[in-house]
Amino acid sequence: MNLPLAPTTTQLAPPSHFEAIGGQAAVDRLVNAFYSQMDSRPDATGIRAMHEPDLGHTKAVLRLYLAEWLGGPKDYTAQRGHPRLRMRHAAFPIGVPQRDAWLACMAAAMQQTGVPPDLHSVLMAAFFKTADWMRNTPNPPAQPAINPATNPKEAP
Repeated sequence: MNLPLAPTTTQLAPPSHFEAIGGQAAVDRLVNAFYSQMDSRPDATGIRAMHEPDLGHTKAVLRLYLAEWLGGPKDYTAQRGHPRLRMRHAAFPIGVPQRDAWLACMAAAMQQTGVPPDLHSVLMAAFFKTADWMRNTPNPPAQPAINPATNPKEAP
């Protein structure tokens, strides 16, 4: 006796962020746009100064890392091991201004390279979590406003 085949529904996995962004070529464009933003934005001069003048090696490493982080090839781990982001960045003071400058450069780079708005939002939320976790410098204390009447230099 032949039973009719039950209909099957094959659920395809949604594309990875790597695929959704456009693969390695798109990651390469994003990295180039990111460092272009870092070179041109006044709010990024501090984080740009943390890098070597020649960004060739830095760009190559970020291309590998972002591709893997987005769900692409695991070449970063194969070549460099675990990312150990906090350890690798420990020598650099990273506070709220540095975090925000990095995020601003990445947001502008994603917009510049045409990352779709829905993916842009998802990635920015993930980038924020990572960038905020990277902070290793406490927020500077708020500077109290100086009241001229209590300023010792101006007191009678």
